[in-house]
Amino acid sequence: MKNIFLLLTIAAFVFAFTEINTVGDPWDIPSKYDNMENPTSADDADCLDVGKSLYVKHCRSCHGSEGFGDGKKAGEIDTEMPDISTDEYKNQPAGHIYFKSFIGREDMPNFEKKIPSEEDRWCIINYMDTF
Repeated sequence: MKNIFLLLTIAAFVFAFTEINTVGDPWDIPSKYDNMENPTSADDADCLDVGKSLYVKHCRSCHGSEGFGDGKKAGEIDTEMPDISTDEYKNQPAGHIYFKSFIGREDMPNFEKKIPSEEDRWCIINYMDTF
């Protein structure tokens, strides 16, 4: 009985003082994305409409309507959803956002086949910038 109590105490102590990385490891983004620029206009209403439509179809279920990471499927994913509405997220290089959004890794799927048009992908990024 003492051994079980000791093991439970140690396990509780280790769990309580262990840092849990809920947002995943840092992204390993290839250098070709460092200077990539968005070729579409952030003010183009048609592009924003396309971006919104595709965001609703492919992104909202996890990232939520306003990009807070509170979509209905977010709780099913092991990695914490990033809040893509923050200035910290938006101030990344455009190519890094592109890579994270469409190339993906781990719990973030690759969307290159589901959204084959590069212009449409950039329109989604323009729409996400409205959050």
